[in-house]
Amino acid sequence: MAFKDILLTLTSYPEPTPVAVTEEAVSIAASLGAHLAAVACEVHVEIPGHFLSGSVANIPGLIAGEAEKSRKNAKEILADFDAAASKAGILHETYLERCPTYAVPDMLVDYARLRDLTIVPVPENSDQWYAEQVIFGSGRPTLVLPEGPHPRPFQLGTVAVAWDFSRGAARAISDSLPLLEKAKKVRIVTVTNEKKLDNKHSAEELAKNLARHGIDVVLDKVDAAGRGIGEVLEAYTVSQKIDVLVMGAYGTSRWREFILGGATQSLLSKPPLPIMFSH
Repeated sequence: MAFKDILLTLTSYPEPTPVAVTEEAVSIAASLGAHLAAVACEVHVEIPGHFLSGSVANIPGLIAGEAEKSRKNAKEILADFDAAASKAGILHETYLERCPTYAVPDMLVDYARLRDLTIVPVPENSDQWYAEQVIFGSGRPTLVLPEGPHPRPFQLGTVAVAWDFSRGAARAISDSLPLLEKAKKVRIVTVTNEKKLDNKHSAEELAKNLARHGIDVVLDKVDAAGRGIGEVLEAYTVSQKIDVLVMGAYGTSRWREFILGGATQSLLSKPPLPIMFSH
């Protein structure tokens, strides 16, 4: 299976998704030969009535102003996306939705469930609620893009897969095959001395499986040496000049509160590079 239908989620409020991130998503879709749909939402801030009663401030006016700001941002980022996608020559379409702020994550999940892959830009030092909802709610792989400065343009040079013999890691391998098949080099990294691993099923056996897909891999083992797994993986991606990291997303959701696994929490809060999560 190839990634042929990709979704890009764009944020209009409080700050719009940077144009550079939109252009990177277009580059990813072009490298995969995929159709790319972009969705942005004109959000409406809702404030309970008891906060409005007796207030001397022009709160309704402020709310209307913020909605107009979101509307303007949404139209502009979709126009920027359309221009970038047209320039790249990829098939694309746009969606402009309208909903209250709290409903945005569920709306994105609805779209993501109908796509092969969803690209979610993640702002620096910001709440990752949208990304978490898509990762854990869509049932599809999610590629998280950091909105901060990147050391180099996107490319499918070296893709690394974090392998710990778990169900989540196995799902990530399956979901990422279209990326692995196009990458110039694939590395499988196992972090040792961080938790107990099922050594009965080794990375060497995984390498045999991927070889049958025409994917040759390099096997790496990294000693945690007392560090958290997120810190270990981040250092590894830098030292090996990894372009994309693939990993299982670990966590449980109850109502709207997520309890994330250590590596997922660490890397999602400030992704150092594009990361494909599968849950």
